[in-house]
Amino acid sequence: MQPHCDCCSNPAVVHETIMCEGIKSEVHLCAEHAIEQGYILPNIGGASLVVGKLMDKSNPTATPAATRTVKSCASCAMTMAALRETGLVGCPHCYRTLEEELGVLIERTQNGATTHAGRHPRHAAELIDRAAVRNRLTRELREAVSREDYERAARIRDEMLTIAGGGEEA
Repeated sequence: MQPHCDCCSNPAVVHETIMCEGIKSEVHLCAEHAIEQGYILPNIGGASLVVGKLMDKSNPTATPAATRTVKSCASCAMTMAALRETGLVGCPHCYRTLEEELGVLIERTQNGATTHAGRHPRHAAELIDRAAVRNRLTRELREAVSREDYERAARIRDEMLTIAGGGEEA
């Protein structure tokens, strides 16, 4: 008889037996819960067992896996162990969920820096300038309309259309 997952009734694919101070505890998890708890890396074929989980057992005073909490992303179930293994973040929500761990990792990788100090794409400055001009013109347009200066508002509107590439002045 195959054991079922400790969290649900699905068949277990991960079986762990832990001996701690003479007390034997067993953990049985289905694939979904094994991914959530960091035993299996998601989206990786073949040998996907996380070796780090097995290496933790070398410390006999470690907390049993059943009571250990593993922080994982609510959207994609990515854990820090999986991130270290793959080097890839699972989704945008992972940055918030694993913020503390990622911060330490980024600082270590970037020699203590947490802000971007490198090069930018060629057209980034142009796009930023265009956005600043568009924001300024939008603000001026609102002010002109609120003052009921419709001639100025029309000129600003035409300038905005020219900048956006929407056509030439009428």
